[in-house]
Amino acid sequence: MTPLKILHVDDEDDIREVAAFALELDPAVELRSAASGQAALSVLEEGFAPDVILLDVMMPGLDGPGALRLIRQRSEQATTPVIFMTARAQSGEVDQYRRLGALDVITKPFDPMILAADVRAILAGAGA
Repeated sequence: MTPLKILHVDDEDDIREVAAFALELDPAVELRSAASGQAALSVLEEGFAPDVILLDVMMPGLDGPGALRLIRQRSEQATTPVIFMTARAQSGEVDQYRRLGALDVITKPFDPMILAADVRAILAGAGA
């Protein structure tokens, strides 16, 4: 299986733990987690170069859309695929997230048994 470096960003400890468990079911995944948009920027500044960023939409302080804007300003991540993760996934909201630059949206609650496969499928569908 192709190696896949993922940065997962979510302010909820429980969700980060479940996502880590789920993503690490795929032995080719290298995962870094961050508890906020600002922490995600720090991980990137430390030199972690993810193949994809899973980004919670609703977080205190720097929310997902705000974090995405700042991530896109970094030349190293200007084109890194970002997938939003949110419970708010009505079709109009999903369209808005895509207009902001997200590749796609994974709806919470997600199925932990197929989360890594879902991420890979989204990337494959986009040709990433």
